[in-house]
This record gives sequence, structure tokens and C-alpha cells, in this order.
Amino acid sequence: MQAPKIRVQGLRYAVGGVEILKGVDAEMPEGRITAVVGPSGAGKSTFLRSVNRLIEPTAGEVFVDGEPTAGMDPLRLRRQVGMVFQLPALFGRSVGEAILYGAHLAGRGADATRLLELVGLDGSLLAREPETLSVGQQQRVSIARALALEPEVLLMDEPTSALDGAARRRVEDLVRRLNANLGLTMVFVSHDLAQVERVADRVVLLSDGRSEGEWGRDEFFSGAGEQARRLLSGTRR
Repeated sequence: MQAPKIRVQGLRYAVGGVEILKGVDAEMPEGRITAVVGPSGAGKSTFLRSVNRLIEPTAGEVFVDGEPTAGMDPLRLRRQVGMVFQLPALFGRSVGEAILYGAHLAGRGADATRLLELVGLDGSLLAREPETLSVGQQQRVSIARALALEPEVLLMDEPTSALDGAARRRVEDLVRRLNANLGLTMVFVSHDLAQVERVADRVVLLSDGRSEGEWGRDEFFSGAGEQARRLLSGTRR
């Protein structure tokens, strides 16, 4: 496997004495697309938020390029490791303002037209109000907003779960294209194993807050380990 862009060791997270992550170990190679899968309640979204410290782990370590994130300035970390959420929340009176929102907060300049085109949308949408766009278009605008900070890693928490089939495929194609053209390291959470098979290079499996293993895509879908096979037989479509 390639050198890890992100390495997680013994990651734990608890709320009110209830452990959600129970010692997760995982590696995400540079320039690849890693899917994080597992049953509901496995801790997938919590894991993703721990990587760029949207929540602070109770114990364990996360490394980006070998540097412990615990010692990094959180704003610098989040510029380096961007995040796209399940439901797009766009701020600003226009699409252009929404795209540049985070960049302006960080004191950076960015070309909103170029970013819009990068995610496959026409520049004529820049003046539109964000709420007039379809949910699929809004999600692509949220990806453009994350790209405005020029991240090296993009974390995506079920980015297509609220979309219809056509919009889902457009976002999947966009993820592959951004990975190929920009060399972005990408990590996404998904319940849709057919999507994982289409998009991911590697798969990390979580169950009950623990890491159950990591596989290349082909190895995972050929049936690697009892828990992986149970997951596949139960939810693959």
C-alpha cells in the first residue's frame, strides 16, 4: 500500500461515559479514495469528524503526513483536511458568496467561477440564491466551497444519501474526477456498497466502534472476512 496520508491509532471517543469509538486503527493512502463502511451505529461519522477535530477524540492519535493533529492549529488542519457533510448548508445571498464563504473567513482569495466549473456547474449560477438550486446542485456547490481552501484531503460524510439516482451518479463521477485530476486524497462514509464498489480504491470496515479491517476494493468485494461478508450479503444492492 502507498504511504498513508492519514494514519489513525487507537482512536477513542466517548460521550457521557458511553464509548462510540473503541480503539480504531486505520490508514488512508495518499492520492486514493477510501470508503468507510459499516452497520448503523458503527461510529463512521464520528470517526470522520475526529480526523479533522470537529470533535476531539477522548484518546488515540491522528496523523496527517506523519504530523499529530492534536498539536496542529485547528484552522490550519481544516484547511488541509476539508469536510463535506450529508446535507449541504450554504451561507451567503448568492452561490458565488456561498462558494467563497470559507475562503474569505480564512483570508484567502479564490475564483468562484473556476470552482463552479470544477464541480461541473455553469458559471451562470453564481448570482443565483443557493436555495433555488436542486439538492444535487447544492451538494456540488458545497464541494466547491471546500475546494476553495485548496485542501489536500477531502472528507465526505454520506455526500449522496439525500440525492436521487441521477444526482448521486453525478457526484460519484465528480469524486473520481477530482481524485484523478487534482490528486486529492478522499475519504467518504457510505451505506451504499454498490456506490463503494463504483467509487472507492480502498475500504475500511467499522463495527460497534472498532476497526474490523482494511482491504483493497477488489479484495473486499470478493469477500474478505466473515464480518465483511455479512455486511455485503445484508446491504449490497
